[in-house]
Formats: sequence, structure tokens, C-alpha cells
Amino acid sequence: VKKMNIKEKKKFSGSCHCGSIKFEIRSEFQELTTCDCSICVRKNALMVKVHEDDFSLLQGKQSLSLYQFNTNAAKHYFCSNCGIYPFHIKRSALDSYGINVFCLESVDLEGIPIRATDGIGMS
Repeated sequence: VKKMNIKEKKKFSGSCHCGSIKFEIRSEFQELTTCDCSICVRKNALMVKVHEDDFSLLQGKQSLSLYQFNTNAAKHYFCSNCGIYPFHIKRSALDSYGINVFCLESVDLEGIPIRATDGIGMS
């Protein structure tokens, strides 16, 4: 019987540009996603999806600004000091976060597949 090669989840630290918001995630980085919805295109988002159990906000709750639109299901968070988008709660999976991978420290993105998601087609 062949053993399955499952990548282990590793812990990564993240922050906004000014450092007001700090968080940690656990991920195996199976894939990265882009989205063509009106906000993701404008913020040029490249994200990794993590379940809420694999996300911890360590600092900066008071610095988070919330932006919602359309159905108001997704919650897009930005730093009220530097304006950086570190993460959002996904509309398609309310128990998961879309993490801006460019806010993470020491992540090698080479070789991770990128999947384009259809956000513009969501009603």
C-alpha cells in the first residue's frame, strides 16, 4: 500500500505594512488563488485560503477597517493606518479567510499552482 504524500501545515506570520496588524496562519499552500471580482482586481489580490481554525489575529483588531459590498457576506479587512489589505472572510466559504500572501513573511511561492476564481460571475 502506497502512503499518500500530504504536505504538513506550517505556521506563517503576517502583517500589514506599518505593523499595526499582526496575524498567523497555518497552511500547506496547496494552491494560490486570484479572483476577478471588482475589489480583488483593483487590489491585485493573490490569496491562500485558510480555515478559520488556522488563522489567529495576534494584534491590531482596533486598526482593522471593514469594507463590505453587494451581498455584504464577505468581509474585506484593511489597515486603517497604512491601507494594506491583509485578509478577508470569503463569501463562498464564511468559515475561511483569503490571506494576502504578500503580507506573509518567509513564504516561497515558487511552484505553487495559481487558480483563477470566478468572482465577477457570482450573483
